[in-house]
Amino acid sequence: MSEEILINVTLMETRVALIENGLLQEIFIERRNKHGHVGDVFQGKVLRVMPGMEAAFVDVGMDKAAFIHASDVSMIDDDGFEVRDNEHRPIQELLREGQYIVVQVAKDAISTKGARLTTHLTLPSRNLVYLPRSNHIGISQRLDEERERERLSDQLSECLKQEGTKEQGGFIIRTAAEGATPEEFLEDVRYLKRLWSKVNERIAGGDSVKRVYREVPLYIRTVRDLITQEVENIRTDSKHSFEEISQFLEDFIPDLHTSVEYYRADRPIFDLYDLEDEINKALGRQVKLKSGGDLIIDQTEAMTTIDVNTGGYLGDRNHAETILKTNLEATTAIARQLRVRNLGGIIIVDFIDMQDSEHQRLVQRAFHKALEKDHAHTTVTGLSQLGLIEMTRKRTRESLGQILNSNCSVCDGRGTLKSIETVCYEILREILRIVSACENKVLLVIASEVVVDRFLDEESDTLTELEGLVSKTIKFQVEPMYTQEQFDVVLG
Repeated sequence: MSEEILINVTLMETRVALIENGLLQEIFIERRNKHGHVGDVFQGKVLRVMPGMEAAFVDVGMDKAAFIHASDVSMIDDDGFEVRDNEHRPIQELLREGQYIVVQVAKDAISTKGARLTTHLTLPSRNLVYLPRSNHIGISQRLDEERERERLSDQLSECLKQEGTKEQGGFIIRTAAEGATPEEFLEDVRYLKRLWSKVNERIAGGDSVKRVYREVPLYIRTVRDLITQEVENIRTDSKHSFEEISQFLEDFIPDLHTSVEYYRADRPIFDLYDLEDEINKALGRQVKLKSGGDLIIDQTEAMTTIDVNTGGYLGDRNHAETILKTNLEATTAIARQLRVRNLGGIIIVDFIDMQDSEHQRLVQRAFHKALEKDHAHTTVTGLSQLGLIEMTRKRTRESLGQILNSNCSVCDGRGTLKSIETVCYEILREILRIVSACENKVLLVIASEVVVDRFLDEESDTLTELEGLVSKTIKFQVEPMYTQEQFDVVLG
């Protein structure tokens, strides 16, 4: 399977796209004025402890106070390591207002919610994740080949013994470490120890709200996290990022045969695979399937729902086979849309109802298979009695829609407007409400053009009856700046 990474760097933003067999699979966007903070380490100040929420708000220097739950707070002993006996302690025993604590951003601020914090610090490298405050040694669950798991675990133990770092922090072997050599592990261990030493120096610099560690730039971060033997090429239109990526690969993955190219053609780099069009499609509700069916994707604050429809696809066999084929095609399309749109949290998938239990099993297996390539952690339930699959997908940053879109100023994010008829009837009720306290003989209705036109046309008979009922003249004035729902009734 051929993969490629395209990197577009401008003064305003950096965009990284993962391409698989010519199709966009993931897109990462970081804007200059909205730099993400996931992975950044701060020394923050506790602003408020909330016993009822088992949480606290912490000032880390962002626009909004960040949030930390009691389960993400660990006590630190005199040697700087986490104490494991505080799992059920109330938040007021763990934190106090005015206290300075070292925290890491686990989730960026999303919508109205501040960033989510943790005191369980982690520093990643290419093959390892360092846990400076823990002695835990672990390995990614996504590495499922038992012999390779044993080899990597033994290799790490030997490296730590060689470095004499057995009691100085824990490590987790990353999925990307598959095939890594002892020399690569040793380089990572030394790099991470040096990095933590620098961070520790900044922490010791006194009590103040400050950032003590900043994650590497987006293009380095994504190359570090996404690069595999399947990635054949990395192209970037920035000379600076080209040099940094080349140096990173030389330092940390010298045996990788991926080529790095400084793209200098006149044609924009994202036009190579029509990525601008793909991004725009990913902002819409409907996703067309090749068979003629479609997906309808609705993202809300609480969850995301995905509805599978046959659309115009009639099939060339029986009805059950038509449904099965559409659902199977939908599994791969849904898995791709989850990655492209970066949809997280609770996700409900409504496949087309299948009566055949074997068809249900086929679709569930296909869906699990399609999700295997997802870098985000997913948990999927079986098919419910209502024919729904419930799942969660780990959310650490805003979705594509949240990054690129803002709420509609007309509908305020609802996605619908009150009908013209509904607004007209609201105006009529407002007139009846104020008429008894009004001595003026003339009332003036100020509204949008479509509402005024409706009154003067379809609702003209109703208007005449109302004028007779209230014994007043009702006049209208078009206000071009008003939306369909806005109106005023004033004394004429």
